[in-house]
Amino acid sequence: MAGFYNEKVIDHFKNPRNVGVIKNPDAVGYVGEPAWGIDAELYLRIESGIIIDAKSKAFGCGATIAAGSVVTEMIKGKSLDEIAGITNEDVDRALGGLPASKSHCARLGRELIQAALKDYRERHKNA
Repeated sequence: MAGFYNEKVIDHFKNPRNVGVIKNPDAVGYVGEPAWGIDAELYLRIESGIIIDAKSKAFGCGATIAAGSVVTEMIKGKSLDEIAGITNEDVDRALGGLPASKSHCARLGRELIQAALKDYRERHKNA
């Protein structure tokens, strides 16, 4: 793994942050790519439009687990509008850069955020 991934990716893979689920979350995002063995979930607790807690469960390669971990750090304390603008490049940059063959894992991180936002908006569309 060393030499292929940078130290930040390896650290998030070996020591993933905010792993788990939130009981009775305000939003859940799910992204799966069975052909690649990727399965990831993002749970959010939101108060007054601010992400106050985020947890993830990610299964797949080291970059997938690192992406699930880093997005939880990226979004805590941010507004729904702020996280809506997070790009693949933002996730990649937060990880210090993924190898080109693993760039899809940065996309997975952004898609997790987008899926959770979609779920939140569907749950609260009549509020």
